[in-house]
Amino acid sequence: MNPEFYPAGPAVLIERNVRTLVIADPHFGVEADLHRRGLHFQSGTASRLSRLLTIIEESDPDYLVVLGDLKHMIPYVTYQEKNEVPIVLKKIREKTEFRLAPGNHDTGLEKYLLKDELLPVNGAVIDGCGYMHGHTIPASELAGKLILCGHHHPVVNIYDEVGCSLRGTPGYLLAEIDNAAVDLPETPAATRVLLVPAFYELAGGMDVRLIPGNKISPLAKAIRTDTAEVFLKDGTYVDTWEDLTPDPEDT
Repeated sequence: MNPEFYPAGPAVLIERNVRTLVIADPHFGVEADLHRRGLHFQSGTASRLSRLLTIIEESDPDYLVVLGDLKHMIPYVTYQEKNEVPIVLKKIREKTEFRLAPGNHDTGLEKYLLKDELLPVNGAVIDGCGYMHGHTIPASELAGKLILCGHHHPVVNIYDEVGCSLRGTPGYLLAEIDNAAVDLPETPAATRVLLVPAFYELAGGMDVRLIPGNKISPLAKAIRTDTAEVFLKDGTYVDTWEDLTPDPEDT
């Protein structure tokens, strides 16, 4: 299995017996919350959806799996989301099968989804891989699998001898996890996690160097840093987690 990366997303395609296109944290409807905070932006749903539909056409998947936070507002559905989310789902369904691994922002979406589109909150196995948002302890059936997660919004900062040469670019963190730390049964094959960056273009994120051990999620605290590797959003290998050059301000 060789993942195929789509940097315009960011998105990643996993192909085994079926082709599964994966994105995380699109946060459709976020502008309503920004408006409440005094930040006024036109809705970005149309352009965000257009970007997604283009990637679907390019990748020709059997499924699109959204790793949570399809919408933004907690704990209710805003007027913007009530109007835009059904359109987003309709356009996606016209292109491919859809599955949502529900995130902590996805309260109230059940009534907009069709049968079988909503995955369990603790994750599900599709074609041999696990899929979940990442804010909960994973289900036992995900043990020994590659688990793709959202929630963490990983970004990569690359420093050189004169300062920072790359800051805040979306990236992927791949690592084995300690099964016992998240109450998973021991398995012959290692349980691995691939943290997928946010699809929402203004999401920002957490430096991959700060995710392992962080309280942001149970999985973050279970990451084995001695196995962790970092990739850019186009799949370019950066380095092992342990060998990333530290922020000069931290040294």
